[in-house]
Amino acid sequence: MTALIPRSRPVPAAWDRRGLPGWAYHSPALLALERDRVFLTHWHVVGHEADVAEPGDWLSFDVLGERAVVLRGADGRLRAFHNLCRHRGARLVEGGSGRCRSALVCPFHGWVYELDGRLRGAAQPGTFGEGLDREAMGLVPIELESVHGFLFLRFRPGPQPAVAELLRPYGPILRAFGTAALAPSERPAWSEEIAVNWKSVRDVDNEGYHVALAHPALNDLYGRDYREVYLDGDLHLSVATFGDRPGRRWSVRRYLERRPDRSHLPEAFRSCWLYLGLFPTGVIALTPEGAQFYHDVPLTARSTRLAGRHYRRPEESREARAARYLARRIDRETAVEDRQLSVWSDESMLSSAFRGFHLSDLEWGLRRHHDALRRLMPVLTLPEAPAEDAVARVNAEMTGRGGVPAQDGGAR
Repeated sequence: MTALIPRSRPVPAAWDRRGLPGWAYHSPALLALERDRVFLTHWHVVGHEADVAEPGDWLSFDVLGERAVVLRGADGRLRAFHNLCRHRGARLVEGGSGRCRSALVCPFHGWVYELDGRLRGAAQPGTFGEGLDREAMGLVPIELESVHGFLFLRFRPGPQPAVAELLRPYGPILRAFGTAALAPSERPAWSEEIAVNWKSVRDVDNEGYHVALAHPALNDLYGRDYREVYLDGDLHLSVATFGDRPGRRWSVRRYLERRPDRSHLPEAFRSCWLYLGLFPTGVIALTPEGAQFYHDVPLTARSTRLAGRHYRRPEESREARAARYLARRIDRETAVEDRQLSVWSDESMLSSAFRGFHLSDLEWGLRRHHDALRRLMPVLTLPEAPAEDAVARVNAEMTGRGGVPAQDGGAR
């Protein structure tokens, strides 16, 4: 496994153990800043090539007022566009995924777009005066990349490099798991809303300190062999190895009893779950039986949509399918526990007793994520909240002065 797992940056001997200030978890003005500095300018994993395998297949992704559609063209190419008709801005597709036959048809007034984004025509074109310039009225494109089968998009250029370069440290792992050949599982997509700030969800997911006590099933499966790997580029990898003891819980015991053929994997990965993190909110989770991605999408300063999609190997035995079902059952149980932890943590930010975080060495991943946000928005270094109508101005002034100095607990 050593050759496939990159070497981790060591946790510093001395580092600033404080987290973000409490005001950062309930400020609408900060969320507006996060929209522009974080969510529109960084890569989001939104699906897999297998989700859009045929011409006309599409996926959608929304974040903070921006709407995207990923579409397979008649020429077989994948493209991403703003999910927005050029006439009056209506959604061209509604829902998470689907298929259109040969074109996208706006449900508002019937404008028709080719699968490559060109405007085919408008209803009653003679009513538009001098006419329509179809060449100029095509769908607005969005940057899209496919890496090891997974699809990534961003709405604006930003500080991250191309995805292939950004995820290069994960390359040997993704190749070993054969992610390019994955297929969607039955009922692959899931989503739900939770009444917390998006960072409260990330704070829980970015550290393994809580696993032993808060996640009985995970602790039963791999609690004695769980480690974090911290990489450059704000990448964060969790490695969990299982199989050295029988499970006590039903789902874990049954999962360990299953012995599907795992010869497609290197020996070290046949008893291993891995979680590959991508700033700001993306995670690709790999098990011997399949994979999923998930992310946290802010809706408001106090609500977040959790969403993801599940995948399986293209050829799946009965034993492998049973093991995948059991792995997903363990994961669902863990997700319920994580959501409760997110609620408790988020609630505390409004308490008069909240005095900030004091982080363990096992929570350095959380601190790294906070430092990445501080570098983008130096206003987050302020312990007290500026006035809501001053957050953007104060941040701009601090950015002009050089922003926030690099923290010893931070990551590049």
